[in-house]
Amino acid sequence: MRDVIVIGAGGGGPIVAKELAGRGLDVLLLEAGPRHADPEREWTHFENEALGRFRWGPADRTKPAWLREVPHNGVLAQLSGVGGTTQHYFANSPRAMPGAFVGFAGADAGAYDVAHLFPFTYGELVPYYEWVEHTLPVQTAAMGTKEALFFRGAERLGLPLNVTKDITRDSFRPQENAILQPTGNAGRTTDASRLTWPQAGGCTLCGYCAQGCYQPRQAPRNLKAKRSTDNSYVPMALTAGSWQPGGRDITLVADAFVTAIGVARQSGDTVAGAVTWRVGATGERVTEEAKVIVLSAGATESPRLWLNSGLPNPNDWVGRGYTDHFVDGVFGEFDEDTGFGKGAGSAARADFPGRGMIFPLTLPPAFTAFATTFSDAGMVGFYRNGHADAAGIDTTGRLVGNRFADFFGRFDRLAGVACVTDDDVEANNRVTLSRAYAPDEHGPIPKVFFDHRHRSARTVANREFLVRRAADLLRAAGARRLHRVNLPPFVVHPHSTMRMGLDAADSVCDENGAARAVRHLYIADNSVLANSIGGPNPTLTTQAVATRTAEKIFTLEFGGEPWVGREAPVSSIDPRVTQAVIDQRL
Repeated sequence: MRDVIVIGAGGGGPIVAKELAGRGLDVLLLEAGPRHADPEREWTHFENEALGRFRWGPADRTKPAWLREVPHNGVLAQLSGVGGTTQHYFANSPRAMPGAFVGFAGADAGAYDVAHLFPFTYGELVPYYEWVEHTLPVQTAAMGTKEALFFRGAERLGLPLNVTKDITRDSFRPQENAILQPTGNAGRTTDASRLTWPQAGGCTLCGYCAQGCYQPRQAPRNLKAKRSTDNSYVPMALTAGSWQPGGRDITLVADAFVTAIGVARQSGDTVAGAVTWRVGATGERVTEEAKVIVLSAGATESPRLWLNSGLPNPNDWVGRGYTDHFVDGVFGEFDEDTGFGKGAGSAARADFPGRGMIFPLTLPPAFTAFATTFSDAGMVGFYRNGHADAAGIDTTGRLVGNRFADFFGRFDRLAGVACVTDDDVEANNRVTLSRAYAPDEHGPIPKVFFDHRHRSARTVANREFLVRRAADLLRAAGARRLHRVNLPPFVVHPHSTMRMGLDAADSVCDENGAARAVRHLYIADNSVLANSIGGPNPTLTTQAVATRTAEKIFTLEFGGEPWVGREAPVSSIDPRVTQAVIDQRL
């Protein structure tokens, strides 16, 4: 019997696996998708190739993607594989807004989803933020022309500069991201022959964050620039016995789609104790037992697995509360080279407590083309669906034909700004099991329903506010023409479908991340977040909460002592980890 089985090697699961393995526990980490052991050979910057590789689907790419029912216009930008969606995230790593937590008494306290606050204070999470920020590590982003343009607009709007990691007022600042700073030749040349490690280290400013990071070439896996979990926490977990006294290497099994969590009845309680998975290559079913099960399959698959396992759902909140940050985008056209398409995915930001955030984008050409043709507002110049433009915006909707060619022909003079809302927890936005589609080889498939046409008034107002702020900033920076996409749900930040909360009536987990209805079962992914954290990118908060949950598992289930705040964290780029990774040829 294992000590712990962790289901899912995406943004949250490897954090729990690494921390508990470092404490000497026997940990099995299961991942439904593939493990890309050699990204330099397996990955490219061809965008269509990346779309085929980065998908929610099996390791065998000759087989179709796994199906989900989405009964409305929208995209779930999620993927399987070791590293999960962090393989193609921008690595933006801001902390949550303090107003999303219980006990906040700031001037903007009433501006948040106050009915669904985190069941502990922001201050209590800060040591766990610091632990993760050191481990990844999180640093101030390397900046370039597009960030200078963004700062220019923010200053002209009169926004103050925030010089802390905490979001306490409307302000702008450099982005905190989990991408190593450029060293050596990185950032100084585009000559690929000079961008190999150790001549170059950290971010090479290639602009292809969404295609998966394999830069700089020839660097050990844990020294690749972007700190996706396959480059950071997974190598640490696989080598925990080398860098941590008393640590124990985890066992990682990819191509292992978990189909059931096994439970038993003990003294009137439902108790988790086993996991069954299907081996993708052979179809074989395997079952292992463990003292503790950690569910980290994501905001869509965690509730699906719970429901397919027949686990109790006494308050009917499993799968409910799907928050997704209702993203939109505004593009500006300039008379100068903006540096669009160069550098990290985003290296600057402006925060608006109780509303959300805006940040400049780096997108490669095909992604930009997709963004400007994926709209809920009709086709520019042909028809509209009744959506009004924000003040000062010239066009809204899908760009096609000559309008698209004119826009795209100015690629190096574009600047894009993403608008990311604080989204309310709504019970009707949810994951259920599909009745329209037949089950696949893993059981009934999920139906994802995030009804953007029935958002709360606050969420809709938040997005419109942020679009206006983005338009004002771009105009202040010198944009001569503005285009709003008016995106349908583009789900890159899903949360809250297995939320922790103060009230057992509308939450699945307690303040420790422990499932209320099933003993020895914990949740450690975006789905456990109590709300949409005020609008910032959620991964850092998920990882801080997962670190806290790992510590709770160690103390409550195994009688150990807490360590965060009492020990110095080890960085994933520590030389001891580097040598272990080289030795094992990860």
